[in-house]
Amino acid sequence: MTDVTLHDYWRSSSAYRVRIGLNLIGIAYRTVPVDLTTGAQRTPEHLKANPQGLVPVLEIDGLRLTQSLAILEYLDETRAAGFLPKVPADRARARALAHAVAMEIQPVCNLRVAQHAVSLGGTATMQGWMQHFITLGFDGLERMLAEGPQTTFAHGPAPGLADLCLVPQVYNARRWDVDLSPYPRISAIADRMEALPAVAAAHPDRVKPGA
Repeated sequence: MTDVTLHDYWRSSSAYRVRIGLNLIGIAYRTVPVDLTTGAQRTPEHLKANPQGLVPVLEIDGLRLTQSLAILEYLDETRAAGFLPKVPADRARARALAHAVAMEIQPVCNLRVAQHAVSLGGTATMQGWMQHFITLGFDGLERMLAEGPQTTFAHGPAPGLADLCLVPQVYNARRWDVDLSPYPRISAIADRMEALPAVAAAHPDRVKPGA
């Protein structure tokens, strides 16, 4: 039995990117489902695992790690995963691409944020909110990718930190019917990533309860 445990919600973008990372490295893990729609993240049991009441939580090497980017960088540093380049300037660009998704688009499109915004009344809808902010974020990200080297993936010949962040965000864009035609570079990278068996195995439709 594996001693690696992932506290996971199948549709969480943050958990999705960690699943991709674990699969790419080839780390087997068991899953503890945390259903965000029922408030399972706020139970005393889960709050012991993560005081923030969020997913993912990765138990590995006798540690209990939270925050997906911190988890992925830990895996990169301890498993030589290659998620970040060695050259400092390249690492800065790779991180900037990853952060453009994980720290700019995702937080405002987080389910609890979007639901709260809609609950305040007015004309906001979930779909309209998601489409607005994903489109705004992708406008900038597409330009960032276009200005850099035209590599197979976001920043290099192999999947890196930015690609692990990009795939879940493209999934969300499709879920909310965002028009991806203005984003050929984003779409091409996502297509290459999704063609990899390790990435396909992390897809929400493959890991959701009852799949």
